[in-house]
Amino acid sequence: MTEFKGLGEVSGKRVLVRSDLNVPLDGTTITDDGRIRASVPTIKALADAGARVVVTAHLGRPKGEPDPAYSLAPVAARLAELLGAPVAFATDTVGASAQETVAALGDGQVALLENVRFNAGETSKDDAERGAFADQLAALADAFVSDGFGVVHRKQASVYDVAQRLPHAMGGLVATEIDVLRRLTVDPQRPYVVVLGGSKVSDKLGVIDNLLGKADKLLIGGGMVFTFLKADGLEVGKSLLEEDQLDTVRSYQARAKELGVEIVLPTDIVVADSFGDEASARVVAATDIPADALGLDIGPESGKAFAAALADARTVFWNGPMGVFEQPAFAEGTRAVAEALTHVDGLSVVGGGDSAAAVRTLGFDESAFGHISTGGGASLEYLEGKELPGITVLED
Repeated sequence: MTEFKGLGEVSGKRVLVRSDLNVPLDGTTITDDGRIRASVPTIKALADAGARVVVTAHLGRPKGEPDPAYSLAPVAARLAELLGAPVAFATDTVGASAQETVAALGDGQVALLENVRFNAGETSKDDAERGAFADQLAALADAFVSDGFGVVHRKQASVYDVAQRLPHAMGGLVATEIDVLRRLTVDPQRPYVVVLGGSKVSDKLGVIDNLLGKADKLLIGGGMVFTFLKADGLEVGKSLLEEDQLDTVRSYQARAKELGVEIVLPTDIVVADSFGDEASARVVAATDIPADALGLDIGPESGKAFAAALADARTVFWNGPMGVFEQPAFAEGTRAVAEALTHVDGLSVVGGGDSAAAVRTLGFDESAFGHISTGGGASLEYLEGKELPGITVLED
């Protein structure tokens, strides 16, 4: 391989790759390396082509200065294991260590810079401050490859501004994500079913608004379902509820009816006396949630109904778990949806974030799904019809 996505010959060139390596840590132990594994193909392709690969990424939300709790050092070690080759680690972002580490790279070698958010310029809202940091990043490289889909909805220095300063290309991971999302929004195969969960309905309003005219069915679970149930006049007890969204939900229900889009809500709910109280978990009808109970998952009959609604789907997008899947007593609704997706005869897309984490936590074979996104927020914003700055900057 001598060319990379329009950059021409990359052998001997320093190529800055913006990856998404924002993985969960327990101390210094990586608990889910999915994003690192997803980043490997582009990094390896560049290294195999003889590029001197300089990877930049973030971890967590440090406050614009070094914080050992968010160091990418554990990620560098795991990346090396997955690549089967050493990964040099710079202990700063653009300082002496970064400059020396990059200067020491040979053709086909890889380096990882320390957490890019250790520099306040990365996330600054001030164009000049962000640009000054982007100048320093760009000085480390001859070309730029954008491969961190989980951040392309952010106008940040290592995502947006660097692309304005260097010859640039879209990495394989980002290209695949965009291709899949276009298939969800432009002439999708039907029946097209969207499954939405997670905690807040307000997080999904834009998606619901944009997909109501595209999907055939909308299945609602997770904490957000209680706002839908309350909008129907039902008791939801101590369950998560966004009172300020009730009128919006009612307007979506009316619009769905006009458009012939079926909104499927759970008919039974797993409740408990308090969050995390698995011992008191019990199943009640969605019409009979006790005033002192807390809904934490869709019930078994709802799981079967959701699976049945997915059985003949040719296109499925799923974002957000059906319950608190990290706790066994409240994981079965999410498991039922995930299992149903593995049998979809067509395109099944797991929309990143907690949905992707749930698939791995519950032990599913990732290859059983059509696509598992690496960017929950970016996926949602694309499906809302929003412009993604990290994509538009590449399309010149």
